[in-house]
Amino acid sequence: MASLANAASVSISSQLRSVAAKPLHVARNNSRSASFALSTRTNRSKPRPFSLKASAQASSSEGPNEDAGAWTVSNDYPEDYVLVSTDPEDLEATLRRIAEENEELKRKVAVATAAASAQAAQAAEERKSEVDVTRPRAGAVAPSAPPPDVAAVIAASPSTGGAPAVAPPSPSPSPAAPVREKKSKAAAAPAESVSDAASASQRNAELERDRESAKTSAEGSDGAIKKTENPISIVFVASEVAPYSKTGGLADVTGSLPLALAARGHRVMVVAPRYMNGVTDKLYAGAFDCQCRIKCFLYEGEHEVAFFHEFRDGVDFVFVDHPSYHRPGTPYGDSRGAFGDNQFRFALLCHAACEAPLVLPFGGFTYGEKVVFVANDWHAGLVPVLVASKYRRYGVYKDARTIIAIHNLAHQGVEPAYTFGSLGVPGEWYGALEWVFPEWARKHALDKGEAVNILKGAIVTSDRVLTVSQGYAWEITTGEGGWGLDGLLRGRSIVLNGVTNGIDTVDWNPATDKHIPSQFTAEDLEGKAECKAALQKELGLAVRPEVPLIGFIGRLDWQKGPDVIQASLPELMSDNVQFVMLGSGDTDLEAWMTWAEGAYPDKFRGWVGFSVPMAHRITAGCDILLMPSRFEPCGLNQLYAMRYGTVPVVHATGGLRDTVEDFNPFANGGAGAGTGWSFSPLTKEAMMGALWTAIQTFREHGDSWQGLMLRGMTQDMSWNRAAQQYEQIFEWALKDKPYA
Repeated sequence: MASLANAASVSISSQLRSVAAKPLHVARNNSRSASFALSTRTNRSKPRPFSLKASAQASSSEGPNEDAGAWTVSNDYPEDYVLVSTDPEDLEATLRRIAEENEELKRKVAVATAAASAQAAQAAEERKSEVDVTRPRAGAVAPSAPPPDVAAVIAASPSTGGAPAVAPPSPSPSPAAPVREKKSKAAAAPAESVSDAASASQRNAELERDRESAKTSAEGSDGAIKKTENPISIVFVASEVAPYSKTGGLADVTGSLPLALAARGHRVMVVAPRYMNGVTDKLYAGAFDCQCRIKCFLYEGEHEVAFFHEFRDGVDFVFVDHPSYHRPGTPYGDSRGAFGDNQFRFALLCHAACEAPLVLPFGGFTYGEKVVFVANDWHAGLVPVLVASKYRRYGVYKDARTIIAIHNLAHQGVEPAYTFGSLGVPGEWYGALEWVFPEWARKHALDKGEAVNILKGAIVTSDRVLTVSQGYAWEITTGEGGWGLDGLLRGRSIVLNGVTNGIDTVDWNPATDKHIPSQFTAEDLEGKAECKAALQKELGLAVRPEVPLIGFIGRLDWQKGPDVIQASLPELMSDNVQFVMLGSGDTDLEAWMTWAEGAYPDKFRGWVGFSVPMAHRITAGCDILLMPSRFEPCGLNQLYAMRYGTVPVVHATGGLRDTVEDFNPFANGGAGAGTGWSFSPLTKEAMMGALWTAIQTFREHGDSWQGLMLRGMTQDMSWNRAAQQYEQIFEWALKDKPYA
């Protein structure tokens, strides 16, 4: 116990409880003032200043100041971080600077303070026991148990992807137990530096309550997130991830769902290419070179890739770096069309993603072999094929499971059959990827239709199959929606599930949206009317609150159904309505929008192109959102609309059918139920029938319309809801034996 008496402790102002900072690891320092600089293992040459003016706590029977948070000073910290001594700086100025840089550590500082206080209280009681072993230890903290939930939080701290942010109390009462051989032994504070155990426990409980209430999930859930009791190591593989690279809904999923899962206590990695073209470079500024190079053998040669890493909101974002990702355009092509080497680029991504959990030691240790791979669309479709054919045969990843997440079945990664030999897949697995086009799809008489289909290979080798809505999970098993793969999907229907996407409820929040002229909530809808008036004025339409304002936001292509709107517009414009369209795509439809604006100058506005602020203003200002999509795996615009009190009228397909409940004015004793209208089939007549019903309800039944708005606005659309369903599917996959 003598070594405990030699330990140093410092008192840090209560302001530290509210400070936001980078992950903090305190090193042993017996001086009266100390300051540190924090540098990550991947960028040690550029330490991030972190200075604390602290003084040794004087011995006193009265204990420390009640406003002070007692910290155990220990030089034990994960290898990912290095503490470098610097000159002392003013505490207030330092805290303000750190708060401006990052708000990540509000929770971690509180949890670390609680754990350190508990350890100090334990040490104090141990010292008292040495003096008088017969003295009762009333209220003492059990040596093997930190405060409630603190141990779990520290052990799975997101600051380093799972490494402890502060050394937890030793499970052994012996003070000499080493934590790391190459570091000095952890020390606890003397009795005089802490208050009694009872007050420490009370303070710990208060800090824990503050942490739970203050910390919201990264995906924007409106409530506290419950931690899972069975954390899983999860690896998402995708061609794009927001906010680094984004062309559609895939990036929204891979940018938000991992954050929601991490908030629930899972260890999550996202692997995507590092697209560098001069315009996107700044998006990757926070990612540092892991100093890890691997060679992937495919396309008859070895190709070296590097890994870059950014830890953000509890998730390890890993970017695969290779010259093939450094070119102008989108992740898939440029103005001249799709890149001709896309098969190679995304095959390389899959090879690198399979190696990442084995070679990248985040937080001091790798993810290892027991992981769940979530491969998104065909771009990541080789991951389950490689795990089954290249790794499991040698005993690697035998405890791993693979899931293919289908966001759009129409894109399958089909290439000529001769390219199979370049994919780095063992030859005996050709049958998994073999694909034969039907005769009607062949280009000439000598065309045998032989090809390789990467998405097909993923479907037949994955342990489970996921889609982004329950409705779409059913549709892809039909001949109409299966795109040639319906037979295979019906054969795997027992492991086929649909989980409806969530939305970013922080970015899409009418109460805080910076893009709209007036914020509003379900409790106060006055701002909704102001948004409508502002939109009408901005578009040059008459400001008339009694006129229904209808909106369309989407690509001008066959899938989204703008041609049905085009055919219906003359009939719609014959009524007293206003219509606004935002989108780009088909040049003929763009020209038609320009023509329609001239033909109906007081009723129609067309915005060719895409603008995020305008999309927010249309969503907030319109009364009705029209979505006549031919197929929609999930759809996000209808969710955004309901969040903003805009009533959707949608074609009953895929995720639109799942998320929009048809209005029933007679349900709930006449109070009504439902959030919008759906129609089928996709014809001009069916669409106009649903639209006329919505318009009539808007004009003649104000109470029913307000009920529609409020039911939509109060739905749970957060990613936390979806994350719970993903958890269940992951658990099912881990319980089953590997499929291939």
